[in-house]
Amino acid sequence: MWQGKRIIVGITGGIAAYKAADLVSQLVKAGAEVRVIMTPSAQKFITPLTLQTLSRQPVGLDMFAEPKAWEVQHIAWADWAQLVIVAPATANTIGKLAHGLADNLLTAVLMATRAPILLAPAMNVHMWENPLVQANLEKLQAVGVRIVEPESGRLACGYEGKGRMAAVNTILEAAALICWDLEGKRDLTGRKVLITAGGTREPLDPVRFIANRSSGKMGYALATEAVRRGGQVVLVSGPVELAPPPGLAEFIRVERAEEMAEAVLSRAPEMDVIIKAAAVADFRPVQVAEQKVKKGDGDWVLHLQKNPDILAILGARKRPGQVLVGFAAETHDLLANGAEKARRKGADFIVANDVSRPGSGFGSDTNEVTFIFPDGATISWPLLSKQEVAARIFDQIVQLLGEEE
Repeated sequence: MWQGKRIIVGITGGIAAYKAADLVSQLVKAGAEVRVIMTPSAQKFITPLTLQTLSRQPVGLDMFAEPKAWEVQHIAWADWAQLVIVAPATANTIGKLAHGLADNLLTAVLMATRAPILLAPAMNVHMWENPLVQANLEKLQAVGVRIVEPESGRLACGYEGKGRMAAVNTILEAAALICWDLEGKRDLTGRKVLITAGGTREPLDPVRFIANRSSGKMGYALATEAVRRGGQVVLVSGPVELAPPPGLAEFIRVERAEEMAEAVLSRAPEMDVIIKAAAVADFRPVQVAEQKVKKGDGDWVLHLQKNPDILAILGARKRPGQVLVGFAAETHDLLANGAEKARRKGADFIVANDVSRPGSGFGSDTNEVTFIFPDGATISWPLLSKQEVAARIFDQIVQLLGEEE
């Protein structure tokens, strides 16, 4: 995604300027070529040397500095950029951009560039809520400037509320969507995609539950990939410690398997693609105690009953042209179990992985998977990041959609 992308990161004068160092570092590590521009106020919060070291490029500071080679710097940099990210974007810089002002190097580049612009505002909650600031943001969005809204929480000024700059990962996800548009790979445009992610929790009493080790990372990577490709994505998620990817058509949080079944099955008929990546509990307690169960002298014997088999129900109801993909987390007999599951549950293919292998278990950022088809055919992949696995899954899905047409 980022390899070779030419990105300008603009830093303005807010306390969140220190977070821009992490943003620049992550972009460079991912293979992007990054140039940094700092406003005079930004230099009060973080030094140019820090950004120069992280970007491995000279930092743009002064619009009237003498160039080492002949060029009009703000024009040359504006032409060079494929994307401009301003993080943090203060109310002052937002106002200047909204009114066409160019009184420093950053605002001059913003006025001159034809590249997409992404702003990550950061300011006091009352400044954020000020009608003038909101009007400026609306004006900028109307001409195509993208905004990553700030988060709510405790602010550096001591106030509580909305105004804290979005997390770096959230900014990167928003930027990735823009870069994906630049690539032009929008092969899910017009397609409705439903994805389940994470585990489920089956309550025993008000404080205890049965759960599994699923982190939701694979399902969230799939949702991110589907949005990038232009899909109208519905993500049904169990309890996870992940932020929803930007650009979703709908995000539904559930806890129990029955809640996930209801959310999925009610929306399934209208979907073109359904991916069951969630690790849904197979069983739930027959009875749930209304009060916390106290530890006594004897054992606590649980009586369990089966949960709905969501994938099997989807397979039985699968309409022509719909693509259904399931996941199988195995610890042995991967190929045999995967092929049997694909046939029995009516899936177009199963994404199987051996969770006992290093780097392929729950919670990891990588996965080593095999696509297993009902006829026993397989496609195996080496250890990849979960985002790369998601890309390969959708490559296969797009191929199947084309065959169905």
